Amino acid sequence: MARYKQGKAYFQPAIMTHHLPTPTARDDWHLREAHELMQAHEVDPAHGLHDHQVAQRTLEFGANALPSTDTRSLWALLWEQFSDFMILVLLGAAVISGVVGDLVDTLVILVIVLLNAAIGLVQSWRADQALAALQRLSEAQATVLRSGQVQQVPAQVLVPGDIVLLEAGNQVPADLRLIKTAQLKVDESALTGESVTVDKHPHVLEGSDHALGDRLNMAFKGTTATHGRGHGLVVATGMATELGKVAGLLDQGNQRSTPLQLRLAAFGKRVALAVLAI
Repeated sequence: MARYKQGKAYFQPAIMTHHLPTPTARDDWHLREAHELMQAHEVDPAHGLHDHQVAQRTLEFGANALPSTDTRSLWALLWEQFSDFMILVLLGAAVISGVVGDLVDTLVILVIVLLNAAIGLVQSWRADQALAALQRLSEAQATVLRSGQVQQVPAQVLVPGDIVLLEAGNQVPADLRLIKTAQLKVDESALTGESVTVDKHPHVLEGSDHALGDRLNMAFKGTTATHGRGHGLVVATGMATELGKVAGLLDQGNQRSTPLQLRLAAFGKRVALAVLAI
């Protein structure tokens, strides 16, 4: 456990000031002092949370995991593309056009329907793969300080207020406000797309408008520590993390229609109204 000593050779302590920034949103952790956040989370930095605190917060915040989704087969995804009512109307129109001998209209309608199905199938498959990848990122182990003891626990059981110990090679198990660092570098490409590792520190950031990649005193769930070590306070878990927000957007994307589907639906409604008028 010597590598987690709090001596000067190992960590840079957070700078304490008397002028604390006032956050404007719940996720403005990077604008607040580390000691202020620990007081707000009722955690002793030398001992971590106690078991009864962990149990209470698990009930309040739930598991530190992304919601699992059933993997849809390729055939199920393909069927979804043809289950829309307006697509069925277009297929019916194609059949009628073919029966009356208008082969040009039949071919045009079939090409549009097949193109729409292909685009929708690719988008749905990619969204499913992205969600599966995010879920794999959330399945990690964490080194945590609880009741004065350093423990290895599944990342799913972390709660806000836990103190996580990071070292090179560890996957960040939750969104952390860094308390102490020693030459800590993090690969955030899984979240921000940046290919260069980021140097981290525990100090409060100046200003108020910081993109994720500029929040140097934070370590985000799903990213990877590549160098050094540090301590971080868990400030967000599960779907409240930045990774969880991405997963939520992807899950919502599964329920949205593609632009082509929206245009087809509007076109089909106009055609249906015209037919009824005739």
